[in-house]
Amino acid sequence: MLEKDTKFSAQGGPASGWDVAVIGGGPAGIMASIQSARNGLRVVLIEKNSKLGKKMLLTGGGRCNLTNAEFSAQGGPASGWDLKKFVSNYNNGEFLFHAFSVFGPKETIEFFNKIGVKTKTEKNGRVFPASNDADEVLEALKKELEKSGAEILYNSEIVDIKKTGKAISKIILKDKEITARKYILCTGGKSYVQTGSDGAGYKLAEKLGHTIVKPSPALAPIRIFDDWIKNLQGISLKDVKITVLHNNKKILSETGEVLFTHYGISGPAILDISAKVGELLEKGETKISLDLSPLLNQEQLLKEFEEYLKGYPNKTIKNILTEFAQERLAEVLLDVAKIDKGKIANNLSKIERGAVVKILKNFEMTAEDVMGFELAMVTRGGISLKEIDHKTMQSKIIDNLFFAGEIIDEDGKTGGFNLQMCWSTGYLASQQ
Repeated sequence: MLEKDTKFSAQGGPASGWDVAVIGGGPAGIMASIQSARNGLRVVLIEKNSKLGKKMLLTGGGRCNLTNAEFSAQGGPASGWDLKKFVSNYNNGEFLFHAFSVFGPKETIEFFNKIGVKTKTEKNGRVFPASNDADEVLEALKKELEKSGAEILYNSEIVDIKKTGKAISKIILKDKEITARKYILCTGGKSYVQTGSDGAGYKLAEKLGHTIVKPSPALAPIRIFDDWIKNLQGISLKDVKITVLHNNKKILSETGEVLFTHYGISGPAILDISAKVGELLEKGETKISLDLSPLLNQEQLLKEFEEYLKGYPNKTIKNILTEFAQERLAEVLLDVAKIDKGKIANNLSKIERGAVVKILKNFEMTAEDVMGFELAMVTRGGISLKEIDHKTMQSKIIDNLFFAGEIIDEDGKTGGFNLQMCWSTGYLASQQ
């Protein structure tokens, strides 16, 4: 751990008085600053916006999904927490094993409880402030920053960064220069550019010799090519099985909620697969199939469907299908299956019955693209993990540089996983 010392090394530059300079006032930067200052170090947090945590305020629909308490069935986070299962929710999750073992969901919940934020756990382990108010979380963090003694420089954009040998010598702002013995880069990715997350940190890291894995949108809605999609706007489906196919080969499956929009599909389960869909689209045609009745196999569903036909022989197929899907969706399904919506149940042929069941089990659509960074919640890509020590978050290229948060090549599913990665890596970077 860096020890407080008034004598800075030549590599650290002439003292502007700081032990640690944290660049970026998002969740990772705030955590790194608080914990560094708690260790008795003189800390400056450099933020280019006029406020901290702008992007954090948007998480969880404005409620701030702090973490995910995916513990054992008994609810015991200490011995029962399945770390291996937890990291499976991340792209490149193995890299985070140590960070989560040091500062995981249990420690995160305890941290927020101690600074006055009461929490609650909802469906699928999602942890929120009991108040459902992201502003409460940010205010508590700001108070803790003040209490810790960390200084914040607002409206301070980095113009340049200098190094001597294998160490940063100083960072240059528009109106001053900052020197420190240690620098923690937490500038985020490229998602939600309006919050200041514009990828500027990548340029700084590249200048210092780091490799950037190409950033791409993650947790973003997917645009669908098929014209009928606009007729489904606003329809929400729960517990749907989603299968992604590339060149007619099944690539992955996910189960969860799907929301239809005027341009395509969204919802938690769609957001979780979006980054992979984006990667596949660069290589060729990619389709998405929805199983609207995942609890029944095709034979069971056919039997249930035929029982409805027998029970209501004079009803139109459209009216019967509304027992299996919402009305507007039922109409689209029949149009895609090329079955007359007004056809009477008793007149439905065996082939047509099979076609209805088939489309309920395999409602296929063609992905056009993944919506861009302006709608993506997080970024896939960033600082190459090969160039970061997973036990310390220290650069393997620059001796006094550390990374934390979304700037590294890590991203997780919806449900508090991305914020947890920020808290954990921010904490770990502060402890060295």
